Amino acid sequence: MTESRHRGNEAAACAGELCKAAQAMRASLSEAGAAILIEYLHLLERWNARFNLSSIDGIRQMVDRHLLDSLAVAPWVSGETVVDAGSGAGLPGIPLAVAFPEKNFVLIDSNGKKARFLFQAKTSLGLDNVRVEHGRVEDYDGPAQLVTCRALAPLPDCVSKTRHLLAKGATLLVMAGRAPRAEAEKLPAPFQLEFLERVEVPGASSRHVVGIGCRQRSTCGERSRQERS
Repeated sequence: MTESRHRGNEAAACAGELCKAAQAMRASLSEAGAAILIEYLHLLERWNARFNLSSIDGIRQMVDRHLLDSLAVAPWVSGETVVDAGSGAGLPGIPLAVAFPEKNFVLIDSNGKKARFLFQAKTSLGLDNVRVEHGRVEDYDGPAQLVTCRALAPLPDCVSKTRHLLAKGATLLVMAGRAPRAEAEKLPAPFQLEFLERVEVPGASSRHVVGIGCRQRSTCGERSRQERS
């Protein structure tokens, strides 16, 4: 068996496993979408060899710890425009963009190498519903109904970075390892914890999904303008 054929069989097997695991997590993912995400992992693996974008090596490990981990938040994804704050290598933004082709995703990262990878991934994978922004999330002032954060910062810092978007009615969806109950108690007013859910990720550790909103949007907006001026 040639190397290319072996790689193709492995990719097909990984895509099939990804579809089944995603379905078990209540994340809708087509076979075509799964194939795109496996292609994304191969691209990430090539870039990772030069730029160290991820500490995870190997496609099968990446399926569990990158793709399925990102898709863990799929049941809470809503709205037309989703902003992935501190997207890094595109997690969870790219897996979610593939799973929700009808929604628009804005991937923001201030690191130049990571932003270049995001541009390459968008182009190579043909993700027309993805826009890449090289800069800080604090400076993004476009539309957003949902903001995702994965390994960006503690909860209060995530709120601080995205509060100008929350002030306009967006919900902040934070992915955490352990349940961040102590951090949730330190959220600045008028932001509040809306939900805290534990999700089992196949082949990986448990994941907690945290939803944060603004209790009084007008007040959030006033404080946001003061901080940004």
